[in-house]
Amino acid sequence: MAECGPSFQTVSELDALVVVGGDGLVHLAVNVLAGSEWDRVPLGIVPSGTGNDTARALGVPLDDVPAACSRIAAALVTGGRPMDLGRITGDGPPRWFACVVSAGFDAAVNARANAWRWPRGRSRYNLAMVRELATFRAIDYTVTDFTASDDGDTWRQGAMLISVANGQSIGGGMRITPAARVDDGLLDLFIVKPLSRGAFLAVFPKVFSGRHLGHPAVEIRQVRKVQISAANIQAYADGERIGALPLTIEVVPGAVRVLA
Repeated sequence: MAECGPSFQTVSELDALVVVGGDGLVHLAVNVLAGSEWDRVPLGIVPSGTGNDTARALGVPLDDVPAACSRIAAALVTGGRPMDLGRITGDGPPRWFACVVSAGFDAAVNARANAWRWPRGRSRYNLAMVRELATFRAIDYTVTDFTASDDGDTWRQGAMLISVANGQSIGGGMRITPAARVDDGLLDLFIVKPLSRGAFLAVFPKVFSGRHLGHPAVEIRQVRKVQISAANIQAYADGERIGALPLTIEVVPGAVRVLA
């Protein structure tokens, strides 16, 4: 993001910012636009990355560049539509995310998958998950939900992972929060409680269809602002490493306009 700042400072007029890439590039783009003097510049996405989960959440055509470009061209006429973003505060300046913050098993899988050049797409995450599961242990989290009051509701939570989602999926189509919407003014707190390796592997395939929601170890609650703490746990936003817990995450309704 620091590299983009000087270039953007030389721009006096900008009709739109269009990115050709995956969730990491979208993450970079929203951090350039949101909360800045360009926050009303609409964002277009031509998905060409590994996961493309933000584009998927917006209904942008995948694996069809002409269709994605046509969608952008049509939305330029109408002005696009608002999209919520999540804002992350912790050590350092605030960060924004479009799709999901991961802290736990999913973040560890993400880190492992990011280190590989092959395979591409969903199979990379699947293989990284199997490798990571061999040594992973449940994490002791402290969670505070500020949705109902400024004082917050705090509890201890043992879990395999905790994610805070704006969109429906991670890892190229794993639909962890299938009912999530990017324009409802809410984030979805996704928790998978401790499971044995066998039980976790049994639940995992159901994520692609959303059938995991009936499992007793899976919990989803809608939040506006939440703080997550745990010792020695790194968090990732839209697949990009953002730093260690604790982090406070809150929704900012309509923080960016999208050409979708």
